[in-house]
Amino acid sequence: MSRKRKSSSLKLRIISPLRGYNFEPRRSSGPPQPEHLQSAVYTKRFSEDFERMDLGDCDESHKQMFAKFMKSHKCYDLIPTSAKLVIFDTQLMVKKAFFALVYNGVRAAPLWDSAKQDYVGMLTITDFISILQKYYKAPLAHMEELEEHKIDTWREVLKDKQKPFVHIEPDASLFEAVKTLIMNHVHRLPVIDKNTGNAIYILTHKRILRFMYLYINDLPRPDFMHQTLAELNIGTYENIITAGPDTPIIKALNLFVEHRISALPVVDEQGKVVDVYAKFDVINLAAEKTYNNLDVTISQALEHRTAGFEGVVKCQNTETLNIIIERLVMAEVHRLVVVDKEDHVKGILSLSDLLTFLVLNPMGLDPNKQD
Repeated sequence: MSRKRKSSSLKLRIISPLRGYNFEPRRSSGPPQPEHLQSAVYTKRFSEDFERMDLGDCDESHKQMFAKFMKSHKCYDLIPTSAKLVIFDTQLMVKKAFFALVYNGVRAAPLWDSAKQDYVGMLTITDFISILQKYYKAPLAHMEELEEHKIDTWREVLKDKQKPFVHIEPDASLFEAVKTLIMNHVHRLPVIDKNTGNAIYILTHKRILRFMYLYINDLPRPDFMHQTLAELNIGTYENIITAGPDTPIIKALNLFVEHRISALPVVDEQGKVVDVYAKFDVINLAAEKTYNNLDVTISQALEHRTAGFEGVVKCQNTETLNIIIERLVMAEVHRLVVVDKEDHVKGILSLSDLLTFLVLNPMGLDPNKQD
C-alpha cells in the first residue's frame, strides 16, 4: 500500500552554529498534528497499519509480533511534525560544539565536512569524555586541546578509532532502524533524506520504544510479556561496574571508556544503589565550565541536579516484562537498575537489551554479529 507525501506548512528546523535553514521532511499522509496529539492519531490509524502487518508466519505465541510491527512501519512514521536538530561543521571549535549541545539540549549532532560536502560522523558525549580522559592532567590545568582544537583536528587524532557514519533513510523500516542501531553498537541514528541530502531526525532506542508503546495495547500480546525478567534472562547480570559517591569523576570517565558502559550505579557503603552517574551527566561539566577539575567526586558533581532528581529508576527480576516496558517508557530513561529487595545492585537492563529481545531475537538475529 503506497502512501502519499504531505506538504505541510510545519517545518523541521535545522539549527547549526554556522547557519540555520528550514525544509519539509518526508512524512506519511494525514494532517499535521501537534506532538501531544500524536498518540491519538497513531491509535486512530491503527486499523490501517495493522492490515499492513504480515502476521502469517507468527507462531501461536506471537513471539515475532514486535518484529512484524517494526517491519510494517517506516522511519518517517516516527518523525514528529516539528523537531530540533543540531548539525556541526567540522571546522567548528570543539569547545563551542559541546557548549552548543548543552545550549540546545541535545546529546549528539551529525558532522558536516564542507570540503567533502557530506556527513562524516557524529559528535557525541562519548567524544567529550574521550577528550577529557586523554588530555586531563591535573586540577585547574589548562586543556589546550579542548580549548583550541577544531572538530576536524580531534577526529584526526582519533582516526584509528573513528566509526563509519551510520545512518538510515526515511523509507527504511523501523525494524532496519533497530537492527542498525544494535548491530553497529550506536545509540543515535540520523535519518538522511537521500533525495535532498538533508538530515531530518535522529532515531534512538528510547524514541522507537515509545512509538511501539503507543500501539502495545492494540497488538496481540505475546506470552512472554507475562513472564519475569528472571525467567526471560534479559539484561546484564555479571561483572556489573559500580561507583561510590566519593569516586572521582576522572575515575568514572576511565570506567566508561575501559568497560564501554554508559552508566555507573552509585552505591553506598552497604552496597545499596543511591544514584546513577551516566555519560549524559558528563556534559554538565561543559554546562558549568567545571571540566578543568575532574578530581571532584561524583556526589559533588551531581549536587546541582539533586533538587529535580526523582531517584534511581529500578526494577526487580521478579517483575513481568509488561511492567518493565511500561516503567521504561513512563520514566523516559535508557536503563533500569535491577536490584534485590534490599536495593543491592544485581544487574542492568538497557533499552538495547530490551529491543534485542523483542525485535531481533525472534527473527534469529545475533546482535554480536555484523552483517
